[in-house]
Amino acid sequence: MNQQPSARYRRILLKLSGEALMGGESYGIDSAVLGEVAEEIREIHQLGIEIALVIGGGNIFRGISGASRGMDRSTADYMGMLATVMNALALQQALEKLGIPTRVQTAIDIKEVAEPYIRRRAIRHLEKGRIVIFAAGTGLPFFTTDTTAALRAIEIGAEILMKATKVDGVYPTDPERDPSAIKYDRISYTEVLHRNLKVMDATAISLAREENMRIVVFNLRKKGNIKKVIFGEGIGTVVEGSGHAE
Repeated sequence: MNQQPSARYRRILLKLSGEALMGGESYGIDSAVLGEVAEEIREIHQLGIEIALVIGGGNIFRGISGASRGMDRSTADYMGMLATVMNALALQQALEKLGIPTRVQTAIDIKEVAEPYIRRRAIRHLEKGRIVIFAAGTGLPFFTTDTTAALRAIEIGAEILMKATKVDGVYPTDPERDPSAIKYDRISYTEVLHRNLKVMDATAISLAREENMRIVVFNLRKKGNIKKVIFGEGIGTVVEGSGHAE
């Protein structure tokens, strides 16, 4: 399986929010949306791209939300980690139905359903053409799946961190509440932190800045967008370097 010359990246990490799997539902997983996401991932897998994924658990349980309702934050975060495992297993099943070999690796030990996270093994899976889904966050409370995505992307030597969201990039304000907000085409890590933009949490952005890990934030809901990012088309917002916002 040869990579097409026009594909810009050889190894990627794709960050999916749990909410992306809900579709029009208010909770859980919409099987139609799950199938569509799996189909899009298959398209880029067929190009020979090595693909790792990190998936959130907000469609099932969100730690911060649980903590705000009086639950101990550590307990709430561990519950959130288990939710990401459920999503990872669902996505694994959807991908394998399409004939794509997939492995789930978890940061907490659940050996009956998934492999433990081992960096060298994850890289070997990628080299063999398997998709790897990283679940259970970092295995520690107080760290988000955004931070997990930045950390795993750096560890496996990904060339880009692709954050799939429900909007088409980074804005100075919430575009759903402020229709006049104009999307940044490009912005630096430092400016994201300075302006307190809700791209990813500060720990994730700081990690990416330290290792110069390019981030592209884009809309998952538009069919074909994952492939467009792979081919370097100008969609979404690029977060990198120390340049000025555009």
